[in-house]
Amino acid sequence: MRRGAQEWVGAWSAKRAALSPDRVGLVDAATGTEYTYAELDRRANRCARLLADHGVSLDGGDEETIGGDEETTGGDEGDDGAVTGRAGGRVAVVSRNRPEYVDLFFATGKTGGLLAPLSHRLAPPELAELLAAVDPELLVVEEPFADLVSEATAEDTGAGDCPILSLPVDGESTWKTYASALPEDGGEFDGPTVAPGDPHLFLHTGGSTGTPKETVVSHEAIVWNSVNTITAWGLRDDDVTPMVFPMFHTGGWNVLTVPLFHMGGQVVIDREFDPGQILGIVEDRSASVLVAVPAVLRMMVEHERWDGTDLSSLRFVKSGGGPCRQSVMEAWWDRGVDLSQGYGLTECGPNNFAMPDGWPREKAHTVGVANVHVDARVVDDDGVEVPQGDIGELQLRSPHAADRYWRAPAETAETFGDWVSTGDLARVDEQGYVSIEGRKKNLFVSGGENVYPAEVEDAVADHPVVADVVVVPVPDDQWGQVGKAVVELAPGAERAGDRADDPLPVDELREFLDGTLARFKHPRRIAFVDELPTSGPSKIDRDAVEAEFGE
Repeated sequence: MRRGAQEWVGAWSAKRAALSPDRVGLVDAATGTEYTYAELDRRANRCARLLADHGVSLDGGDEETIGGDEETTGGDEGDDGAVTGRAGGRVAVVSRNRPEYVDLFFATGKTGGLLAPLSHRLAPPELAELLAAVDPELLVVEEPFADLVSEATAEDTGAGDCPILSLPVDGESTWKTYASALPEDGGEFDGPTVAPGDPHLFLHTGGSTGTPKETVVSHEAIVWNSVNTITAWGLRDDDVTPMVFPMFHTGGWNVLTVPLFHMGGQVVIDREFDPGQILGIVEDRSASVLVAVPAVLRMMVEHERWDGTDLSSLRFVKSGGGPCRQSVMEAWWDRGVDLSQGYGLTECGPNNFAMPDGWPREKAHTVGVANVHVDARVVDDDGVEVPQGDIGELQLRSPHAADRYWRAPAETAETFGDWVSTGDLARVDEQGYVSIEGRKKNLFVSGGENVYPAEVEDAVADHPVVADVVVVPVPDDQWGQVGKAVVELAPGAERAGDRADDPLPVDELREFLDGTLARFKHPRRIAFVDELPTSGPSKIDRDAVEAEFGE
């Protein structure tokens, strides 16, 4: 056995297959197909051979350097103090949750390549920007998103020069199919030795202006997040979960999927989930753990199947991606389910906190205390820890943290160091429970997705009736928060015929933004002002706008 290669992600499918070959690790609810760990390893070996043939391997990447315009994955120190090393070749995926995603996760681990899941919810220009950043050796696309990818690769960004394989739906395929490209050999794959710090996942997150960044997540970070989750949440080898997060999110991998694969548990995926279907899976498969965004948990409570569904198999449920309403938590508690809130981010974890045994309900507004291998502190603007009970920026330190953004040295320096700066405001009470108090940076979360007002404002301002605009978050029962566009109209717009009463209906604005912004970023409400307030020459007073219109 090769020591280096056997200790990290590339070894997991083979080791789990050896330990529990006949145990079902993955269920595809769309087809009803169950995959044992032995089958998952054979599939991963076939996929690894396909990836190696396309250069998605440790040997297929680029030489990178920390300290300049590019970055490293580990290696030797040069004369200038920079570190040089290899970045493995990359496979990008645009797809809903499918078994092929799991093949690619384990296979990139075996080859030393990187898996870069990309959101299928993005508009073509946004996806083109990410493809240009990732610069993949291979692109795998589920057929419903063929037009999206075709538009994105046609953008003048340098994206789209790599081979594309299709994941068909109902027999339709635009490109050669992934299945037809797979080699037949499912035997053990003889891959390279992978170091702990070598990257395995690129997971994208927004920048301060909405520009996507790829967070570089190493093999070691994935392992440590899994250990943190297992030890703090008490995961077991007989746990079953419906995975309701998309696999282009850290939630799709690192919240429960990878930790349960580590333990030998069972993960149920599907292309789309609705609340009734999740309730059905909980009952039919005796699901024991569930993590979802507050909107999903609320919709489950409101579903007609709620009262009649047997929830007794659930050991715990966690809410993540934004604050969960007290009424929703109480509805789960009334059914005897231990529901609490979690906290994480792509750059660190994401599983950083847990509720102590026997935690009191009056602490439900908190995210609990730090996990076993996580340090947390709250600091002021100078990086000095604030007194207990005071609000400051939450910083985290853990071996499961990422250490950089891909080829973004300035933003890397702002976020990463001895501690990860989360950009979130928090306070710690006298028992050590951490409460998240808001965002330090100007963003909000809608349905678990980060929305950056500056990006939305730039797009809305292109509408001919808009002179200027500020987007502020407002509460929403379904999504937690949505954007409200506070619009200063262009001269004459308010007198434009049948627009006199409503110069810019929401539906018209959303239609205007389609193809430019992902729909979760679209404002759902609009207010009009004669003139936006300013706090200085030509500088809009965002605080004043939010105070008046943010509800």
